[in-house]
Amino acid sequence: MTPKSDQPQNAEEALRPHTFDGIQEYDKRLPNWWLVTFYATIIFWVGYWFYYERAHLGPDNAHAVEQQLAAIEAVRLAAAPSLDDASLWKMSRNATFVEAGRTTFNTICASCHTKELTGAIGPNLIDHLWIHGGRPTEIYNTVTNGVLAKGMPPWGPVLGAKKITEAVAYVLSYHTEGEPILKQDAWVPPPPK
Repeated sequence: MTPKSDQPQNAEEALRPHTFDGIQEYDKRLPNWWLVTFYATIIFWVGYWFYYERAHLGPDNAHAVEQQLAAIEAVRLAAAPSLDDASLWKMSRNATFVEAGRTTFNTICASCHTKELTGAIGPNLIDHLWIHGGRPTEIYNTVTNGVLAKGMPPWGPVLGAKKITEAVAYVLSYHTEGEPILKQDAWVPPPPK
């Protein structure tokens, strides 16, 4: 049996010359996996910093918090026990409701009212003239029950209350609470271009 030596046998495992609390360190190179992880972290940090802090391409924290608060408010408003003018106005100021309503409106309603809500076959929805009432609950009832005499089908059974609420919130987002509501007897479509 050969006697053990306090010093390592090969040069790769040489000890550093200093001692701290009686402990000596090996003078070894860091493992490659550790170095790759370390340098990849630095590169990621530089890219992250440039993307968010320097170029401002990503959303900032304030915007992210506003989006989360809007989503929470949308869930709270959707769970409201009753649907009234005040709750529909609140929904029309919530970005989550308005965006969902825009999707529903552009899919279902834009064929008659146009994507700009200026009216074609169906009436203009951004002016102050209303045929069947311009209060939020009246708009909701018109969409739900339809107006068969004028060619608007009842959308309540097709879309359901949630999608109708979102579409009404989208229409109301073009209006302000307390604006004048004027009665219009009939809608005359604009001449074709």
